[in-house]
Amino acid sequence: MDWSSLAGIVLALSGILLGQAIEGGKIASLLQPAAFMIVLLGTVGAVLLQTRPQFFLQGVRMLKWVFQPPIDDRERLSRRITNWSIIARKDGVLLLENHMRAEPDPFVKMALRLVIDGTPPEKIRDICNVDINRYESAQRNAVKIWEAAGGYAPTIGILGAVLGLIHVMENLSDPTKLGSGIAVAFVATIYGVGFANLIFLPVANKLKALVQIETSRREMVAEGMVGIANGENHKIVEERLNAYLR
Repeated sequence: MDWSSLAGIVLALSGILLGQAIEGGKIASLLQPAAFMIVLLGTVGAVLLQTRPQFFLQGVRMLKWVFQPPIDDRERLSRRITNWSIIARKDGVLLLENHMRAEPDPFVKMALRLVIDGTPPEKIRDICNVDINRYESAQRNAVKIWEAAGGYAPTIGILGAVLGLIHVMENLSDPTKLGSGIAVAFVATIYGVGFANLIFLPVANKLKALVQIETSRREMVAEGMVGIANGENHKIVEERLNAYLR
């Protein structure tokens, strides 16, 4: 669990609610279902319009990374690759086959298979880079749904405010309906700006950082496998891998 993410959301929401209470306002006045639906559904609809379904679904699935990010195992992986380079240099790459079968990561397993099959080092680099670029492109396209939501939400909030004011203007003769219409108008703007700056954009930035970590991890694997294929000393391989840990 990433407690900093949870603490950030709690702190941000607490600041708004406490500020509302200190100013003498009622917290209940911020709970406007109509405004919420306008902003949320309008934003989701706009994002869906510009995004391919598979990227949208992947972006939604990635939301759990904000609170339970993938384990950063680069240090342990670096030690494993260094050990593989020792085995390959001493006993030959064919002895890495058992390690490949036990490897749970599909990308690492694929790279190891290339080394065991005697693929030329530059070819290994090219194949790994293609896979890395494909992965990074797909993940960044998925993350963009949160960036897009952060851009659309404030505008949808303004649209909700205009709709609320239209409702007010239509009921000027009925004072009992003026309060709810004005509330929807202003609260929709709060929801739009709040969702964008407290949720959507922070989530996008966090996910981009996590995607960069995984991309760096895969680049480290590719560099290590090229070193093994070149028959380099394990100390040189280790130094190259350590560059990705700094």
